[in-house]
Amino acid sequence: MKTYQDILTELLNTIRPLAPNAGSLDEDTELMGNLGLDSMKVMNLLQEVEDHFDVSIPINVLPDVRTVGDLARKIHQILSDQ
Repeated sequence: MKTYQDILTELLNTIRPLAPNAGSLDEDTELMGNLGLDSMKVMNLLQEVEDHFDVSIPINVLPDVRTVGDLARKIHQILSDQ
């Protein structure tokens, strides 16, 4: 079972190529605000994340996902429930 920290590290490595001008990334980085990802890029990111972690992220949780940490926690929760 992956820990939250493992997921966060992998997630940051997945996000970095999508936002090369974002500077430093951490769990408090906002996906849309700090990274400047538009809705299409966020959907592409989610698809990559789902493929990478072999999970399905329900669309109804997306309004609660604002930061990288929020997304990492949601992935950790989904993996824990499997």
